Amino acid sequence: QLQLVESGGGLVQPGGSLRLSCAASGFTLDIHAIGWFRQTPGKEREGVACMYGSGGSTNYADSVKGRFTISRDNAKNTVYLQMNSLKPEDTAVYYCAAVRSLLRRCGLSPGYHYWGQGTQVTVSS
Repeated sequence: QLQLVESGGGLVQPGGSLRLSCAASGFTLDIHAIGWFRQTPGKEREGVACMYGSGGSTNYADSVKGRFTISRDNAKNTVYLQMNSLKPEDTAVYYCAAVRSLLRRCGLSPGYHYWGQGTQVTVSS
């Protein structure tokens, strides 16, 4: 009933840009924290960015600050991750996640309840 579906991944050259989308189905994101995570084989899942669904503060991993931006389109009930100045080390499967919360804050820890299937991002020349 509660689903998150990622899209927008692909192959880009270093320095390029991609915008990932996370569409929520069966619920609204207003009272949820939403996060973007990424994972590569042999490495732990890393929190990239997060925001609270109804607005408020955002958080970013140090590795993506200044390059990635998380945002939300209320009408589409969709969260986006704009990725600019992509580097080869950004290559990973990117997941969106959500957790219900009445506190208007978010974190980059993996303690999220709902997860999408992931979308592959490959940065290579």
